[in-house]
Amino acid sequence: MQAAIEIHKVSKSYPGKLAVDRLSLSIPRGAIYALLGDNGAGKSTTIRMLNGLTPPDSGWARIIGHDAWDDAWMLRQHIGYVPERPKFYDWMTVRQIGWFTSGFQKSGYLKRYLELADHFLLEAHARLGTLSKGQYAKVGLALALAIEPEVLILDEPTSGLDLLVRREFLTSMVGLAGQGRTILISSHQIAEIERIASHVAFLAKGKVLLAAPMEELRDLIVRVRLRCAGAWPDATALGTVLTEQSVGGRWQVVLREPNRPALEQLRWAPGIQDYEESPLALEEIYCALLGRKEGVL
Repeated sequence: MQAAIEIHKVSKSYPGKLAVDRLSLSIPRGAIYALLGDNGAGKSTTIRMLNGLTPPDSGWARIIGHDAWDDAWMLRQHIGYVPERPKFYDWMTVRQIGWFTSGFQKSGYLKRYLELADHFLLEAHARLGTLSKGQYAKVGLALALAIEPEVLILDEPTSGLDLLVRREFLTSMVGLAGQGRTILISSHQIAEIERIASHVAFLAKGKVLLAAPMEELRDLIVRVRLRCAGAWPDATALGTVLTEQSVGGRWQVVLREPNRPALEQLRWAPGIQDYEESPLALEEIYCALLGRKEGVL
């Protein structure tokens, strides 16, 4: 599938900090691609580079075939961007901010924006400074969508929103992807993103820990639990060990790229009881990739 966004060995440093470290990603057209990671993982810096707001120190990034920095002026007509904390002229009304923004956009922008604002149940004459966080976020989304972007980039778009508003917001992304748009969404709300993402990349300290389509994660990372009458199995023979725990007579290991023949042999080995193999939730995968303990066996 042709890529909508390509990032190749991109690095970016700030004084005293390496924010992005030789990061490479390929994001297919029509995907809902989630960048997941804690604060400081490099998500927002990556997004700023994709939006042409800061140049990479090395490497390159392309969106729909154009360089994200050199062609940033042209890509403004193709990329919708909603920052983590959108900031508008709060003395303006919902309608006025659309009129103001339309001066920088192609013909028809204002009409599309007002239709979107109405769809989001935004009162045209309401002043932006009086809106709730959820309504304010919807203004940002309406402004971005009115461009009719090929690519929509969202940086922590649900930060500070109520649970129901977050769910409504994220569900709307599925409909947009169904229209053929490519959506790149950065978030540390891992459990919520799991409901909508088609692809995911886990970031930490500016590096990609793992990137894969959602349907492949089930086979890429698995949890094995069992009871053993004798010595514990050699986990390193079963795949790349992310975490390993044992309590009493019960043993658990989380494996990346499991060795299927070795697991099948272990299942039927003498002394092995209650063998259980299962996929992990996104949040569990992230904890395992960072070597964090998952808790109770």
